[in-house]
Amino acid sequence: MRRSPSPSPSEEPLRPISWSRPGLSRGQTARTLFVIGAFSLVASLAMGARHARAEPDRPAAAHARAATAAPQAEAFQAFLASLWPEAQARGISRRTFEAAIAGLTLDPGLAKPVKQAEFVKPIWTYVGGAVTDRRIATGREKARELGPALAAIERRYGVDPYVVLAIWGVETSYGAFTGEKDALRSLATLAFASERKDFFRNEFLTALQILQEGHATRAQLTGSWAGAMGHTQFMPSSYLKFAVDHDGDRRKNIWGDPVEALASTANYLAQHGWRAGQTWGYEVTRPQGFDVSPHDPRAMRPFAQWAAMGLRRADGEPMPTGGEAALYLPAGARGPAFLITENFRVIRAYNNSQAYMLSVALLSDRIAGAGPLAGRWPTQDKPLSTAQALDLQKQLQRLGYPVGKLDGRIGEQAQTAIRAFQQRTGVTADGYATHALLEQMKKTR
Repeated sequence: MRRSPSPSPSEEPLRPISWSRPGLSRGQTARTLFVIGAFSLVASLAMGARHARAEPDRPAAAHARAATAAPQAEAFQAFLASLWPEAQARGISRRTFEAAIAGLTLDPGLAKPVKQAEFVKPIWTYVGGAVTDRRIATGREKARELGPALAAIERRYGVDPYVVLAIWGVETSYGAFTGEKDALRSLATLAFASERKDFFRNEFLTALQILQEGHATRAQLTGSWAGAMGHTQFMPSSYLKFAVDHDGDRRKNIWGDPVEALASTANYLAQHGWRAGQTWGYEVTRPQGFDVSPHDPRAMRPFAQWAAMGLRRADGEPMPTGGEAALYLPAGARGPAFLITENFRVIRAYNNSQAYMLSVALLSDRIAGAGPLAGRWPTQDKPLSTAQALDLQKQLQRLGYPVGKLDGRIGEQAQTAIRAFQQRTGVTADGYATHALLEQMKKTR
C-alpha cells in the first residue's frame, strides 16, 4: 500500500523462496531486501497552558466526575454479575467466572465511540502508513526466516503466504505490538457501553470460554482496544472457530507462536472462501479516454476481456489468460486503478475497511518483490469528515438510493449509490465521494 514518493533504499539479494505467488514473476518473487535506515519518533505535548488555565475549576470538575462515575461503576458491576446465567449456560464454571470479573473496572476511554484509523483517514494516508519501507523489509526478513513453515501453511490451506505475512505486518508489525489492554476489561466495557453491545457481550463470554477450556491464561488475554489478541489479532469468537493447532502440541497458541498464528490466519481466510492459486488482483493502467462509468466495481469480467479493452498490468507483466476481476477505483477516476478478484474481498472478512484490504494486498506484493504503485493518489483532495460522509449518506437516502447503515463510512453500498447518482447527473461515475458531489446532492430535488 505504499504509494508515495519515497527514495529507493539499497538492496541485497534474497535467498529464493519456493512458494508460488500468483501473478508475480520469479524475478519479482526473489527481489531484493531493503535495508532500512533508522527512524525517529518525536512526540510533543502542548497541554500545560490549558491545564494551568483550568486550575481554578479542578475541584468542582473533579467532584462532578466523581458524582457521575460512582453510579456508573455500580451499574457496571451489576452488569457483570448479570452475565453469570449466560456464562453458566456456556459451560463456564463459577470459579472461572468469578476469577475473570474480579477487579474489572470500566475503561473510561472505551465508554465513548472509538474512531478507527482505517475508516477516518484518507485511503492514501492509511495505505502510506501501513506499507512502509520498514514493514516491507521486515516482511521479507520474516519470509526468509519462516520460509519452510510458510510453505507448509500454503500447502495445507491454499492461501498466499505473502498475504498472510501482510496481515501479520499490518495487524501487529510482525508481533512487535500485539496490544497491552486487558482484553476482558475492554470487552466488558464495550458490552456495557458501546453501540454494539450484543456483539461485544458475546465476545466477552467467548473469552471466558477460552479461559475455561484452558487455551490461554488470564495474563495472556491482552490485546487491542476492541479485544483482538495475538500476533494476528483474533477476536475471541474467531479464535474458537478458526485458530488451529498447527504443530500438534494440542494448543492453539496465537499469543506466543507466530507460526501458529499465521496458520490460524490462513485457515481463517480459507474458511472465508480464499481461492487457491489465484491472486488478489493487480494495479492496472487504462488507455487514454477509457470511460470507467459502465464498470461497476462488483461486476466481474474475464481478465482477457479487460485486456481487450486496453487495460494493462502496471508492472508490465502479461494479464492472466484465465480468471475474472472487477475494476476498482479506491480514489476515483483520477487515482490508481486495480483489477480485483474475489480473493481481494476475502481479505474484507478480516477487516471491513477498503483501506485495510488494499493495504494488506499491496504490502503482500511488496514483500513478494513487487515495486511501488505506478498511479498517483489525488492527495490534493480534501476528504469528507465523518459528519460530512454521514450527510452524504443521508442525501443519497433522501434521493431514493439505498445506502445501508447510516454510519458516516462510505463503503461499497454507498459507492454504488454514488455511481447511480453520478450517472443520473451526467458526470463520470466512479463512486468517489467529494465535497463538490455532496454540495451537488444538496441542491438536487
